[in-house]
Parts: sequence; structure tokens; C-alpha cells
Amino acid sequence: MCELLGMSANVPTDIRFSFTGLARRGGGAGPHRDGFGIAFYDGKAARFFHDPEPAARSEVARFLGAHPIKSLNVIAHIRQANSGSVSLANTHPFTRELWGRVWTYAHNGQLRGVKKLPLEFYKPVGTTDSEHAFCWMLCQLRARYKTLPPPARLDREVHRLSVELARMGVFNMLLSDGRTLYAFCGKRLSWLTRRAPFGKATLIDEDRSVNFAEETGPDDCVTVVATGPLTSDEDWTVIKPGTLLALRDGQIANTLHSEPQDAAKGVLSC
Repeated sequence: MCELLGMSANVPTDIRFSFTGLARRGGGAGPHRDGFGIAFYDGKAARFFHDPEPAARSEVARFLGAHPIKSLNVIAHIRQANSGSVSLANTHPFTRELWGRVWTYAHNGQLRGVKKLPLEFYKPVGTTDSEHAFCWMLCQLRARYKTLPPPARLDREVHRLSVELARMGVFNMLLSDGRTLYAFCGKRLSWLTRRAPFGKATLIDEDRSVNFAEETGPDDCVTVVATGPLTSDEDWTVIKPGTLLALRDGQIANTLHSEPQDAAKGVLSC
């Protein structure tokens, strides 16, 4: 299956430590060799890096490991292709503009019949079910709200649409507009929050540790979301399926939950 990584912080934060652990799973310690991508938000806009090569061997990933790009919101994805060919067009995260903001989306899971959902404004560039679901979701938001709605109202709508997509299969998602990082768990996602007193963390898939007490300020707060725990000595919380976390300024600002119903059981793909 593909793997996701997201970060929300209250101060511009370097995600290289967590990204190093994820990248090792991209054709190194894991089978996700069909490309990777990462988005770093800067206000309403974002920097994007994509490569259809395995993250563990990618020169783009190596460049990112050597250049700290600090951000308040980050979405990253490593791909194990099942729906759609291995190509740049099919490499997550995907991006579109809505309400004058850049929206970024990454997904893992298989959505049966999703390409039958009508698209009125946004169209896929690639051939994945993931991108079609993203375009459909933004079409629904665009039709419902003419301008950016208040956070709590948008939280509820994103959750409703996520639950609807989850009924078509497995839907684990990260979505952001630079203001909020949304994390929806259809089957498997975990999170942790790092705040004072900071301690040491050790990656599971790489012989690397960091003492966050030496890297952060006393008021820093960072929440990381990942498909599976990236570190061996921190307390990760498993998200219950059907739950949407809305992260703002490094903290969980809203939690919405719905019991999964009529969700098809399928093999994870993207």
C-alpha cells in the first residue's frame, strides 16, 4: 500500500527527520517504489516536489534531505502503484486551486466505482482513482460554498464527503489548504503531537535519532500524521476508522467521527 505523512505546526518547522523515515520505505525498507511527492505550504501557496522514481534512491529526495524547507503544513506520499501507471502525472500529492487557495491532497486506498462520480469543474491529469476522488471532492465544495467558509463548517463538510468516499472502499486521506490539515482515517492512520518538554526520537527504518529539545523552542507545537508510526520511542495514537482530524497551528482543532457503514473491503492501492 502507499504511505502518507502530514505535519501541522504553530511555527515554521523542518520535517526532514520524519521525511527521512518515510523515504526509506519508498523502495528501501518498504515496497513503495513507484514514486513520491511532498508539498510545503507557505501561506496560501505551496512548494511541490514530485518524482516517479523510488524515494529511497531519488536525487530529488536527496536534495530535500540536504535543504531544510520550513513550513506550517506539509503533505507527503510514497506510492505503490495499483491504479494507474507509474508516471509523474499519477504521483501524489495532487493540487488544485479553490477560493484563491492552493489545495493539496494525497490518498491511499482503492475506491471501486469512483470514476463514475460526475466531475463538473475539476478534471484529473492522471489516471488514478485517487485524483478522481480529489477532483470530485473539490467540485462538491465549490458547488456548496462560493467563498471560503468558517473552519468548523468546512470541517463538517470535508468529513461528510470523506465518509461518502470511504463507502466505496478504503479511503485514507490527507488534505490541506494551508490553513487546516485534514487527516481522514478509513483503515489505518496514526498521529502524535510533540510539545514541551521535548525529548529524543529514533526512526524505525533508519539509524537516526534527534533530540527535539535541542531543535525546538518552548512554545513549539507540532503534530505529525503517518500511515504507521515512524519512530520507535514515541507514543503514537491510532486513529479510529471513520474519523477526521482537523489540525490547525500544530494541534487537533476538531475531531469528527462516523461509524463506517457499507465500506467495501479491498486491497490498498493508489
